[in-house]
Amino acid sequence: MNDVRHVLVLPDRDAAEEAAEALGERFGLDEEPQLVRDALAGEDDAEDAQWLLVVRDGTDRLDPRELDAFAGEWDGWREEP
Repeated sequence: MNDVRHVLVLPDRDAAEEAAEALGERFGLDEEPQLVRDALAGEDDAEDAQWLLVVRDGTDRLDPRELDAFAGEWDGWREEP
């Protein structure tokens, strides 16, 4: 089993929460994506933070291009490893 992880960067918490729910439905994930706040340097306001969805892909079956397009639906992107 591989320990491949994909990181989707989303603009805000609402988008990240919606995307996390849709991600599991669309891709049939075995595990819930991990939601992480990514505060940028010098930012004090949580509303200005980006949010990350960390997706564990133990079977290496998720297509990075599909994940990038998926994140784009919420004005986000997939971070390159």
